Amino acid sequence: MEDYHQPCRLALLHGEIPVPLKLSPSTAKHLGKSPTKFSDSASAPSTETNITSTSTLRHSESYGSSTSLNAQLGTFNFSIKDIHEATGKFSSKYEIGKGGFGIVYKGRFRDGSLVAIKRAKQSIYNPSLSKEFKNEVLTLSRIEHQNLVRLFGYLEHGDERILVLEYVGNGTLKDHLDGRMGNVLEMAERLDIAIDVAHAVTYLHTYTELTIIHRDIKPSNILITEKLKAKVSDFGLARLASEDPGATHISTQAKGTAGYMDPEYLRTYQLTEKSDVYSFGVLLVELVSGRHPIEQNRPAKERSTVKWAMQKLKEREAVLVMDPSVRRNPASTYAAEAMLKLARQCVAPTRQLRPSMKRCVEVLWEIRKNHRDRVASSTPRRASANFADKKQPARPQHDEDGDRHKYISV
Repeated sequence: MEDYHQPCRLALLHGEIPVPLKLSPSTAKHLGKSPTKFSDSASAPSTETNITSTSTLRHSESYGSSTSLNAQLGTFNFSIKDIHEATGKFSSKYEIGKGGFGIVYKGRFRDGSLVAIKRAKQSIYNPSLSKEFKNEVLTLSRIEHQNLVRLFGYLEHGDERILVLEYVGNGTLKDHLDGRMGNVLEMAERLDIAIDVAHAVTYLHTYTELTIIHRDIKPSNILITEKLKAKVSDFGLARLASEDPGATHISTQAKGTAGYMDPEYLRTYQLTEKSDVYSFGVLLVELVSGRHPIEQNRPAKERSTVKWAMQKLKEREAVLVMDPSVRRNPASTYAAEAMLKLARQCVAPTRQLRPSMKRCVEVLWEIRKNHRDRVASSTPRRASANFADKKQPARPQHDEDGDRHKYISV
């Protein structure tokens, strides 16, 4: 392996052996490729032709599974030329997102495969951004879950640092909550998204080899599929928990996004998975209310959305917290209040008082079950034809719809 591969050294995840990393059959299938036979030689031939640069896009042999099948894995190379072709040489018309790390582009390879290409800023060398790049690669290479964005590979070529990720083309949760995607998310859809995110973070905390703390759970880091499924992305700030089973926290500089950061972590610099739980609590409030965590243009009592929502919950006026664009009915108001009650536990002032993410999943599943039961019980049943009476004509269908879909003004 050549020198420009060394800074990220994904091979470290697989025993300090600097061999070409491998592409799993499932990842190859997703990209529309056929994995080639793997060779232990670092000079294994590329499956691509017309490659003008020797820098390669490397793939992890495993996404966190401890049972990866090495015998079934192959190698796959891409060049910087392929990345340029996929993005129109990083044309602005292919931009789909921006952040502190850099710009994300929609890319299409020659075989038609769609990917998201995340390009780091180039203007000034920033050690912090370089660390975030390595951090995201190392974290993503360890994980695989349906509610986490998948890493297909990365490339370093000169001052270029590029991640190639799964493309999710229906905007972010922030886009949906801010109304930029057209259709309003109803409470049932918001509840489903909360469950997806909770599953993803539970996986990071519980089912990886070492606990992974995301540190930046927020709507702009949650991508939404066409079927309104949620996928957590952006692992630039993620941290692995200590390997010491007796360790209760990680002492580290506080990083994250204002409004979502655990105040205990900000005060003590002690990071635990409960910091993600706090951020998830803020997310729940945002899903219910449609408001940002900090609303500077609101009256003083409403500028901190979490404090305002918790006060309304205490006053038994949770319905007033609901996003005005969401339909009000017994099922939706129940779900909103139940989600706010869970959020109240998540944003407790100390980590000992907060539930685990696994417990959050269990509570949200129960909320969804009860919500569906209420929807079913409130849906009018059609009268059987056996009971038709000419003197008592059936009620018009549009009247039923009008009653069921009635908005209740705050």
